[in-house]
Amino acid sequence: ARAIGYHITAPAACTSSSTRRYTHPYPKTQTAHLKMATPSKGNAGGMANFNILHGFTEALLRGMRSSFLLDADYHHITQCDTLDDVKLNLTENDYAEAVADIGNLTPSGLQAAAIGKLVTEFQYLRTQAVEPLATFLDFITYEYMIENVMLLLKGTISGRDINELIAQCHPLGMFRESTMRAIPTFESNPKGYQDLYQTVLVDTPVGPYFSMFLQDSADKVADGHIRNVLEEVEIEIIKSSLIKYWLEDFNQFCQTIGGDTATMMGEILAIRADTNAINITLNSFGTPLNEPAMRTSDRKRLYPCMGHLYPAGTQMLTDVADEEGLGHVLEFFPHYSGIWNVHSSGADKSIDDAFYERDVQMLELSFEGQMHFGCFYAYVKLKEQEIRNLVWISECILQQQKDEINKFVPVFSQHAPWRLKVR
Repeated sequence: ARAIGYHITAPAACTSSSTRRYTHPYPKTQTAHLKMATPSKGNAGGMANFNILHGFTEALLRGMRSSFLLDADYHHITQCDTLDDVKLNLTENDYAEAVADIGNLTPSGLQAAAIGKLVTEFQYLRTQAVEPLATFLDFITYEYMIENVMLLLKGTISGRDINELIAQCHPLGMFRESTMRAIPTFESNPKGYQDLYQTVLVDTPVGPYFSMFLQDSADKVADGHIRNVLEEVEIEIIKSSLIKYWLEDFNQFCQTIGGDTATMMGEILAIRADTNAINITLNSFGTPLNEPAMRTSDRKRLYPCMGHLYPAGTQMLTDVADEEGLGHVLEFFPHYSGIWNVHSSGADKSIDDAFYERDVQMLELSFEGQMHFGCFYAYVKLKEQEIRNLVWISECILQQQKDEINKFVPVFSQHAPWRLKVR
């Protein structure tokens, strides 16, 4: 009983059959009845109290782990000739309820149904979570909030319909509808941009990241108006800056939790930060960000201040002007030299696919440990990869491109390249 946090006073053994009486083994100053022990405020990632606080939620997650598609499921789906056949095969696994109400299956409809299923599962886990796991799960949603706000801002500039934009927003990053609908209504004057600042930056959980970006950018603008900041900086640059602040904040939070959560999430987020730094450098070629003056100012500010590349690698990336220079820098980092060789050799596999394979391997390994929060983050990201796989397969079937249908990254596959190497 004490193992689960209770103190129970048990009766002493009777000394004889003629004189039966009960005596308490503890002094009367201690409680003589059931009392719940208060868990200590120790390390949330330690063995002493993890199962008390988060054991049930972790058990739910590991049950959901069995819902991933198997190698046999992928084999059957890739053999389909029509999307109706795909739907029929999906009714034999965990996606049965998700596709049951879809009439004519389309890649976009399948994607929406799969994302809706993931969101339902995530929200159920969130309702069962207590601190600090609850905040950890909230941090996962902040990335999608950033993407949604960037989508609305970009759509506002191009004049797209707000209802269409909201329909494209990720459900995990939704916030109050009044806030989302207020973003496209600002006027093109200083007062209008100030209202946008108050609406977006103050009323959303990702407000501090926007505030940090606008403050850093306003220092470089002569008159300091927020309007000038938004006009002079492209939306993708804003998004890269916000993701950088989110990664650094998320990593700091995981380190404060400690235990295996700090170790596992530290590695996962470090790889994520390095991937962002490499992609920012690669995508800057042929743009104003690759100009010598912009490399050491604007582009350098987009690199996260964390990861395996930081600080020596990111400093070297600052001086990179072309793909050849980027390859020379990555040669010093075995983690990424192999991935870059895939890209530079002109192989059939893209650099994004190589990153996805590396990410899937790392995320799968997080399920091999226990008593840490890394598996919650891994579950969401692996499900996203599975959704990408389903969309890719359905698009290939729809366009009759069967030769390309197997170019996806399966999750928990027994035939994964890294598992074959281990064997």
